[in-house]
Amino acid sequence: MTDEIAECLKRAPLHPRIISAINQPMLYRCDLKIVSDANTFFIETILKHHGLTSYFSEINTNPSFVDEEGALRILPYQENFTTRPHGCSDLCAPNMCKGVATERIRTSGLIEGKKRFIYLGDGNGDFCPSLKLGEGDFIMPRKNYPIWS
Repeated sequence: MTDEIAECLKRAPLHPRIISAINQPMLYRCDLKIVSDANTFFIETILKHHGLTSYFSEINTNPSFVDEEGALRILPYQENFTTRPHGCSDLCAPNMCKGVATERIRTSGLIEGKKRFIYLGDGNGDFCPSLKLGEGDFIMPRKNYPIWS
């Protein structure tokens, strides 16, 4: 069953400019990290298929695994997600606050001496993390995909 899912993911189009954009930060010593409400199986399958796995130092997403019956199981990124411990009410999905992950990544980057944080988003789930950015940081929403409706 997961083989069928993986084959479907491999057929999903990835714009050539996305691939070249991922390649470019290596020239400028950027540290690429993923914050996504998808899951590890989906993300790792797509990255591996396109030869992009090595470009990312960290993937923040819902953990997943294949159980003994071959079924894909997806767990919530945050524990106790039913009570919305991250306090975002309706800004984020209950299982993952991208703002919490973004704030942690940004803070650790500042400690390491990184001066700028650039967040790329493509939907409503990206509004909360945009609120965690500071002076000199950037939000780059995908064209025609508003981060706030």
